[in-house]
Amino acid sequence: MKKYHFIAIGGAVMHNLALALVEKGYQVTGSDDEIYEPSKTRLQQAGILPDQYGWFPDKISPELDGIILGMHARIDNPELIKAQELGIPVYSFPEFIFNQSKEKKRVVIAGSHGKTSITSIILHVLKDQKVDFDYLVGAQIEGFNLMVRLSDAPIIIIEGDEYLTSPLDRTPKFFHYKHDIVLVSGIAWDHFNVFPDFGEYKDQFSQLMEKTPESGELIYCDSDLLVKEAAEKVEIKSLKTPYKAHPATIEGGKTFLKTENDLIPIQIFGEHNLQNLQGAMNICLSLGLSKGQFYTSIQSFKGAAKRQEQIAGNEQSTMFRDFAHAPSKLKATANAVKTQFPERTLIAVQELHTYSSLNKDFLPNYAGSMDAADIAVIYLNPHAAALKKLELMDEATLRKGFERDDLKLFTDSNQLKDFLLSQDYSNTNLLLMSSGNYDNMDLTELKAKFN
Repeated sequence: MKKYHFIAIGGAVMHNLALALVEKGYQVTGSDDEIYEPSKTRLQQAGILPDQYGWFPDKISPELDGIILGMHARIDNPELIKAQELGIPVYSFPEFIFNQSKEKKRVVIAGSHGKTSITSIILHVLKDQKVDFDYLVGAQIEGFNLMVRLSDAPIIIIEGDEYLTSPLDRTPKFFHYKHDIVLVSGIAWDHFNVFPDFGEYKDQFSQLMEKTPESGELIYCDSDLLVKEAAEKVEIKSLKTPYKAHPATIEGGKTFLKTENDLIPIQIFGEHNLQNLQGAMNICLSLGLSKGQFYTSIQSFKGAAKRQEQIAGNEQSTMFRDFAHAPSKLKATANAVKTQFPERTLIAVQELHTYSSLNKDFLPNYAGSMDAADIAVIYLNPHAAALKKLELMDEATLRKGFERDDLKLFTDSNQLKDFLLSQDYSNTNLLLMSSGNYDNMDLTELKAKFN
């Protein structure tokens, strides 16, 4: 029985990988300085929740087959130091995933936006068509217990993140998967704290494309000018396949795919999602499925959690939740909801939560990103800014950055909640966008206004 210890086991992907290894029959232990839900309960149910928080070098012994190191851990972590002293192999989770999938066909989905949605569509279609595959995805999706699966399947579908690999490796995660097939959905400046220079950020995707083997395939969205430029410039002998949004029409607030024979109803919408869908379709075709199989399965796809997710609604109003936080994601999501329901008022709320979004120097990138909203609201948590040691921006600065003179700013979640509860949602959609949770704002009363 192989034995692995996780340093920073509580992370979203880390705890899912730990659970996947338990399912595989491995012996797993772990440590972390804090673990939140749902990780805590899931680790507890699997019998691998640490007895106490903190770092304990005595957990590290020569019997371990390896250490899996999370990005949350520091380079001076006492457990990591002990492992290095004992000569125990230390893997980041991308390195470990590659180590477990060397004999598989590796498909990597990359891009500044759309990764989770594209990966989720592929997973849904493959499962519906009873194809055996492994996967790594960045969100919990319907029909899958874990975000990671490692088995004897011949294929693995990987959501490839450009963020840093680990405290020991400051290169993007997606380099380590050594793809056979790679899809790049879009390039829009993100991770300002890691890539303060946009040229350096763009170069990571060019390098990824260059790693495509001669027998492999580069699938890219040529509606994205930066992706198109990089893909056309890169000198590789592998197949290059461009894609655009799948043709579609909207009838009565419902989107239908235009195919050679029929109109196919789908449950997702928006130009960006039609691009995501076409990219996912190209991957499925490369893996041997037919267009007919894809169209049959896509009709039951409801979307990934927190990706344009409908959390309440009635015939004349809907409440959406979305993970959007980067400028390109805000713009795409707000435009999608307004285009799908042009006759409805759109109230869009964005929480500035990430380092990039809270940074005054990055703010001009948000210009025009909330234009589709009839009422545009920003929530800025002073505590989040203080934790990141950033200046708290005022309303005038934000209005200038977003280029919205009527922008509304809240720095207290209770006041934001009161404002939202006071609105009339007749013929109105509410779009909540954040990678956080509005300082744990309870949405129960708000949801009730949509029943």
